[in-house]
Amino acid sequence: MNWGLIAHYFPKVSVSGLTCLLLSAGPTSAYGATWSVRAQPTRLVNGSPVLFRVKPPTKLNSLKGIWIGHEFSFSLDKKTKTWFALAGVSMETAPGSYALELSGETAAGKTPPQQLSFTRNFAVARGKYPKIEVKLSVESKFTEPTPEQQKQIEEAQQIKKDYLNRITPAREWSGSFSTPAEAAISDVFGSERIFNGKTSSPHLGLDFRVPSGTPVEAMNDGTVLLARPLYFEGDLVAIDHGQGLLTLYMHLSEFKVKEGEQIKRGQIVGLSGGTGRATGPHLHVAVRWQGTYLDPEALMRLSLP
Repeated sequence: MNWGLIAHYFPKVSVSGLTCLLLSAGPTSAYGATWSVRAQPTRLVNGSPVLFRVKPPTKLNSLKGIWIGHEFSFSLDKKTKTWFALAGVSMETAPGSYALELSGETAAGKTPPQQLSFTRNFAVARGKYPKIEVKLSVESKFTEPTPEQQKQIEEAQQIKKDYLNRITPAREWSGSFSTPAEAAISDVFGSERIFNGKTSSPHLGLDFRVPSGTPVEAMNDGTVLLARPLYFEGDLVAIDHGQGLLTLYMHLSEFKVKEGEQIKRGQIVGLSGGTGRATGPHLHVAVRWQGTYLDPEALMRLSLP
């Protein structure tokens, strides 16, 4: 293939863009438009959720993406004629440039469906998370468990392994995620925690300062995946919003939903409490996407279709 001749007629198109153009070309014509790929927020950091919006050069039947080792599907927003998908950056992701690999199938028309592909890199920076030098005291069973308690911990870990890594194909969430409780935030995502003088892993959720018995609302539409007590989390409700996106509500004092129940944004899923490893009554909310925890506060800031 004579790339020099092609570059002569397309002087402002990069080699990757030319490749995409040629992949998009039908037997008798080429698509004049180019790919448009955007991310929200525009600055990505480790631990942050991200909404990808894609406008392909032609109509597609489907669109899939690969991002930092995770595969997912896009949904079509018919109003804007753009494809969108929620993804995330794990806390363990190092700063650098990462590729979003897109692959789609053209809609049937005068020509047979074709496979299109496109890649765009996005920069990921290191997030600035606080180090809270506050010593918290909890029961010794959470820091020095007995053999019997260790068995309970292992059973709870197996339940989380079996349930929290599930990826259902259909998207159930719709629109932006709302706050689960109208209350002040007492601890943020990513902060360093200290229990009985021992530093634990970073705080992978968002804490709301609420008294026991406060209604806790679902952040978006979904299906109740778990509604049962676990060792560290206490009474836990986990909602599956589809495509590997979960929200978790911990330390509850009472359940208001059952496993397998379909719920809507704003529906009460339980009452807050202080069960599990908690220094007092509060609500701990976590967001999990395909096995990695993301900042719930950042998710609620996203403007979603």
